[in-house]
Amino acid sequence: MKKIFLLALLAVVAFTAKSYSGGIDTLKKNGYTLIVSGNDENFDKELTQKLINTFFEVYPKLAKEYNKNTDKVVNFFIDTAYHGVAATGDGKVVFSAEYMTKHKTDIDVVTHEVMHIVQGYGDTNGPWWVTEGIADYARYKFGVANAAGNWALPEFKSTQKFDNSYRITARFLAWIEARVKKGTVKKLDDVMRRHAYTETTWKDITGYTVEDLWKKYSENPAI
Repeated sequence: MKKIFLLALLAVVAFTAKSYSGGIDTLKKNGYTLIVSGNDENFDKELTQKLINTFFEVYPKLAKEYNKNTDKVVNFFIDTAYHGVAATGDGKVVFSAEYMTKHKTDIDVVTHEVMHIVQGYGDTNGPWWVTEGIADYARYKFGVANAAGNWALPEFKSTQKFDNSYRITARFLAWIEARVKKGTVKKLDDVMRRHAYTETTWKDITGYTVEDLWKKYSENPAI
């Protein structure tokens, strides 16, 4: 998401939160605080609880695996005015009330979005497809209800490329972890957070260029 749009979105959140008829819930567990608010008075309370439960289950695991210095306070905002799926920035996740109501089983949207908080890359010099690929890899590895949400990594197709992002890149990363070098995602995540991404990053981590890795992957993509 472009930074200007994200800042505008967060400004909307700050304004509309004041009129949230359901109030603001602040929950604390194991050193983490989740603040939940929104502007949809009819939003399913059971679904809200599932969002909360998923956060407290996956966020500590993601923090332990990738970034122990991640934010200790996170905000969830349920927004009737946002018509994407979800968006994250500055420790806040905005969920589309419309999307979540229509897709109540897609609860691991939480896992993908809070991984962005854990990533905390800011204005990294690394490519966006790596950012989103890692977030979907985290959902694949740590998600609590992917099958129920009808979410899975896609089968390999010859028309795909490593920089297609999201699930396609995530599957590529899963293959690298399984077939080339375990711990690659964790090292790549660290490089992105340190703004140290270069043309040699993939070779430095795995011994192969990303192009060579993709060639090997395309020849035997089983994970």
